[in-house]
Amino acid sequence: MELYLSAQCDSLTGSLNPDYGYYIRTTKTGRFISQRSKYGAPPDGHWRFIVTCAELAKQELHLIDIFVTRDELRQALLEAHHFNAATNLRLPAYNAQQVLNLKTTFSL
Repeated sequence: MELYLSAQCDSLTGSLNPDYGYYIRTTKTGRFISQRSKYGAPPDGHWRFIVTCAELAKQELHLIDIFVTRDELRQALLEAHHFNAATNLRLPAYNAQQVLNLKTTFSL
């Protein structure tokens, strides 16, 4: 997943919640992406991390949007045992609003 920072935020790295098992890091090219912790993650950690980032983007304070591929989103949903939602992904990629719509549509 790639994260797009707001104009008010120069950098955003680290853990949003240690219970997720994911954190934000910067690449050598200056992009901000999610990374799985070397200590592992709970089954729903990836999904909760994606939703938290989408909710932050909705506030437009630190993030303005996210970009998550269908494959990554499907994997996160399967790990969280949200099978119905995982099998109904149609777009090649999802932004923050689309992730939040998916959460609402499938009552996740």
